[in-house]
Amino acid sequence: MTAIKVRVACDPQVRSSPLFLDVFCRSLIILCTSLSVVLSSVAVCDGHWLLVGRHMFGLWYFCSLEEQPSSVSAFKVSSNCTTHLEEAGVDGLGAGSVLCRSVITLAVVSAIFGLELLVMSQASEGRDSSRRWDLGARLVLLAGVLAGGGLATFGLLLGAYATLFGFTLTFWCQFTATFLFFLNGMAARHIQNIPLLTFTGKPDKV
Repeated sequence: MTAIKVRVACDPQVRSSPLFLDVFCRSLIILCTSLSVVLSSVAVCDGHWLLVGRHMFGLWYFCSLEEQPSSVSAFKVSSNCTTHLEEAGVDGLGAGSVLCRSVITLAVVSAIFGLELLVMSQASEGRDSSRRWDLGARLVLLAGVLAGGGLATFGLLLGAYATLFGFTLTFWCQFTATFLFFLNGMAARHIQNIPLLTFTGKPDKV
């Protein structure tokens, strides 16, 4: 009778469904984290986040848009950009933009290291895999906190000029990436505590 119980417990088909679900969820977390890293990188590199009238506010430049006559069309829009953000006439914009882009850049770096640890954890087993996954999840959560702080700083600096339709597509890319950092970080930490169900229906933590 004991031998029968051992054979049943060791049957690889007993946990086929829970293990498949666990691998699928982890793969989905890694995929979404990769997507959020790409979105945040694009948003930081472009940096043009807010359009107010004929002025473009960004992490790297302040631009004034002008219409000039063109032979091809009636008018051609040209931009006059400068890295001296103090010329925008907004108090603290120069120092604030440096802080904002530095924090968001650190968020991208943290997310990249976190993503690497999440991927490496799938190539190992046991406690090493669990530690790498947990550390990777923490780094992704840290990326969400840093990215959220950068967005909040930008919003505080330009809150008087900001409108819902004034934010550019790259800003919303960063907003989406920040949300995904939080979501994937919390999901990655939570999945470690989800018990798998054995064939008897009882939870079995791994």
